[in-house]
Amino acid sequence: MKELFDKISEDCSKNVTKSYSTSFSLATKMLSANIRQDIYNIYGFVRFADEIVDSFHSYNKKELFKRFIDDLNHSLKDQISLNPILNSFQKTVIKCNIDKELINAFLKSMEQDLKKKKYESLKEFNDYIYGSADVVGLMCLKVFVGGDNENYNKLKPYAMSLGSAFQKVNFLRDLNDDYKKLDRVYFPGIDYGSFDEDAKKNIMIDIEKDFDRALKGIYMLPNNSKFGVYAAYKYYKRLLKKLHNTSHMQIKNKRVRVPNYQKVDVLARSYVRYRLNIL
Repeated sequence: MKELFDKISEDCSKNVTKSYSTSFSLATKMLSANIRQDIYNIYGFVRFADEIVDSFHSYNKKELFKRFIDDLNHSLKDQISLNPILNSFQKTVIKCNIDKELINAFLKSMEQDLKKKKYESLKEFNDYIYGSADVVGLMCLKVFVGGDNENYNKLKPYAMSLGSAFQKVNFLRDLNDDYKKLDRVYFPGIDYGSFDEDAKKNIMIDIEKDFDRALKGIYMLPNNSKFGVYAAYKYYKRLLKKLHNTSHMQIKNKRVRVPNYQKVDVLARSYVRYRLNIL
């Protein structure tokens, strides 16, 4: 029964989302029911790829990643995979007409994490962010617009800005772990030793510009996704505010988090704005 296997596959993607990210899972629950599963399917795919390059240190990560890509390509060609995460992802790719270029760009950035430890130029940094974050936003946007290419092209730059903002916030929050556990520094022209208050300030100014642009696009999203994306935006803005109030030395020594009660507060405030049609 293929239908049962597909259901199990989609449940797996949903469980991956809930297990790995409470904030993303909460935001996804705020999307319309008819698009929620496709977002779970996308998240499951990108999370597993990221886990291979970031977490499986006792294994041959290069070989695992190659096998993951081979299995992905077979799943897209055959429209089935015995890997439940890939099986659910290929369904969303085909259903929502997600461009292979977006998938390839994502995999290229993930592959960079297998070998590259530092980004020397702004171009290298922007190329990495495009593949690791912007294209994930564009995959989700494909789901949101439901095949409306005109709307997709109109919203594309805003979705990319939001993806960039989210990723840069993650880089800032994870500065300690990235350096001490993975020996990586993503921000160009900055290493762990030279990261100071001025560097933090400049990074945050750049992130705020991305957020300001992204917000314009959030207001133009279809109703099926506006509330959920706005809630995610507000959560990351709250995290950025917390980073702003945290010294550069503390950022270098611990991972800054938003407590669950503050996540609920963000969600409640976002919902009020949505219901009052302020969005």
